[in-house]
This record gives sequence, structure tokens and C-alpha cells, in this order.
Amino acid sequence: MNTILVVDDDAHILKLVNIHLVQAGYQVIQASCADDALEQLDTTLPDLAIVDVMMPGMNGFELTKILNEDYNIPVLLLTAKGELEDKEKGFSAGSDDYVVKPFEPRELLFRVAAILRRFDKKNQETFEVGDMFIDRRSFEVTIGNQTLMLPLKEFELLALLASRPNQVFPRATIMEQIWGFDYEGDEQTLNTHIKRIRERIANHTNCVTITTVRGVGYKLEVDGAC
Repeated sequence: MNTILVVDDDAHILKLVNIHLVQAGYQVIQASCADDALEQLDTTLPDLAIVDVMMPGMNGFELTKILNEDYNIPVLLLTAKGELEDKEKGFSAGSDDYVVKPFEPRELLFRVAAILRRFDKKNQETFEVGDMFIDRRSFEVTIGNQTLMLPLKEFELLALLASRPNQVFPRATIMEQIWGFDYEGDEQTLNTHIKRIRERIANHTNCVTITTVRGVGYKLEVDGAC
């Protein structure tokens, strides 16, 4: 199930968008301002953000830039204006699409689905990142002409990080998605698995590395030259 972050200072819009997204099968987290949205990213990493442009404090363009550059999260902007200048600002900030208010809920859902198809690798059976090919059907990782067979949890962890390259995954999100809500162990388990994955792939590629983001979590970085 894809998770969508909705950021809008209008409670009516938040409620309306939430109703239609939930009915369409999405999990929704809500924020009434940019600061609230960024705080929620410490524990939950959405697959897409729907962001209102006109908000008190940090506006939607500024938030979009942060979501795009620091978290690699695709953004759909909600704007009350349809002027070319506003569209240009949105796309320059890194937004992937926009919807002008008032909007038809069905149009919003169409655009959400289209963005997720372009960006979401979490549910794809096979995908390629840098020089690494991941096959969820056979649980194989292929780098060049070398095929690696990883233990299940290591494979799932690598596949999760690779599904959103260059995006930071909070530790809590990783623990929840790989070990589940009811896992009773500590986070040292995650550290150990990351260390083992690094050791396994280090001898086969310089294009893909797992980086620690201190105080937050981990991300899989891809060398742009590869």
C-alpha cells in the first residue's frame, strides 16, 4: 500500500483529499503546515506528497524543494492559481505535477496514480539501480556478471533502499517495513544487516553504496557516472 503525505492549511481540503485517497486504497498522513510535514518524515517516509502552494510560514514551493532535494519524494502541487509563472515556480522547485483548485477528486487520483507509476519501484518484481539488477521473484541481486544470493532479510533491506535511490529512509520506517510492527529486538539488528550488505556488495561495485545519515537512517546512493 502506497503512503501519501497531504500538506494543506485548509482543514476542509485535508479532509476531502483524505477521504478520496483512502477510498482509492492509499494510506494517508496529514500535515497542516510545512514544519509539521517535515517533522513527520522522521518516522514515516511517504511515496508521494500532495502539497498546497499557499501556506503560512514556509510555502509549498519551498517545501517542494526540500522534499525533492533532501528526500527524493515526488510532489504534486495544489494551487489556487493556474498562471504560467506559478507552474514554472513549481516545476523549478522540483514538483512532478500540479492540480488547480477547485479540482475534481477523480482528476487528482488520476494524477497521483500516474506519478506513482513513474516513481514507485517497491512493488516491481524486477528493477535496475546503477549497475545492480534486483529480482524479487528469485531473490537474486546481479551486479555485472555476478549473481549474489543474500539471506532473506538482507535482500529485503537492500531491495527497499534500492527502490528509492538517493532517498533517506528513517530507521523507524526500515524497521517497520522489514521486521514489522511487533518486532521486539533492538536497532542493532539493523546496523548488523547494513554492515553485512555493504561487505557483500563492496567487492562487486563502486556505483552503489549505502550511506549512513547520522541521526536519521540510511540511503542507497548511486554514482551518476555509472
